[in-house]
Amino acid sequence: MVEQTRGSVLVTGAGGGIGVVTARALVARGYHVYAGVRRPGGPDGPAGRLGAAGIEEIELDVTDPGSVREAADEIAARQRGAGLTALVNNAGVLVQGPLELVPASEMHRQFAVNVLGAAEMVRAFLPLLRHGDGRIVNISAPTGRLAVPFAGPISASKAALESLSDALRVELEPWRIPVIVVVPGAVDTQIFVKSAAASQAAMDAADPRQVALYSQQLAAVAKALDGNKPSPPEKVAATIVRAIEARRPKTRYLATTDARVFGIVARLPAGLRVRLLRSQLGLRDIQPVPAPAP
Repeated sequence: MVEQTRGSVLVTGAGGGIGVVTARALVARGYHVYAGVRRPGGPDGPAGRLGAAGIEEIELDVTDPGSVREAADEIAARQRGAGLTALVNNAGVLVQGPLELVPASEMHRQFAVNVLGAAEMVRAFLPLLRHGDGRIVNISAPTGRLAVPFAGPISASKAALESLSDALRVELEPWRIPVIVVVPGAVDTQIFVKSAAASQAAMDAADPRQVALYSQQLAAVAKALDGNKPSPPEKVAATIVRAIEARRPKTRYLATTDARVFGIVARLPAGLRVRLLRSQLGLRDIQPVPAPAP
């Protein structure tokens, strides 16, 4: 059995970015951390960065139900009767681009990780959370409440995750298991670099005539977003820790300034919201490119 301090927390997607920093922050606060990674043992993983004290890597692929079940069984065995303090559903991918040009495989990957993976984790780990008077922390995105053009896949997946969170919160209320949503904005991690590379690969493989239809819009959006400074992942990690430690946690935490701005815009009337998005992204005066014959 692990030496209990303030409790044990499982963080998915702990191989980099927000996951690694969150694991570090939790260890510093006295928690034992199970770091879910697809390939344990790497020097850049959470155990490699933090050393052995307070953290254990667990092989975990949230898109594979067998892997999730094996991880649940392994953690239950290591806990030896103790439950979990929290499950942090942090594993996520970001798929972007014009919906017309996003490959079906990328759409499936988007939902497999961000939505179905989180649901699989909840099903597998609820027994440990019930036994540990634990809570669930789901990592969303501002686009879950405010859909953004050319970010339709990530917007839809996070909207689905937020809906699942809202339903689950009521379903689990008899056991007093809080379901918390933490919303980071743009964060300085590799997820955006990987997303841009995947989007460019999809564009390169698409019909050039279709790509040309969106060239003006994509250039305008890139220009509008150029210079935006992402927040450090430590800010998000601190918010996750606060959500885990709060005696009466809020249902939703906005971790960064841009996430709070998105939240304000999301509450505007639909027509005004669309006009504001078009203006801010430089899309207001763009004229359509003639479409090629079908």
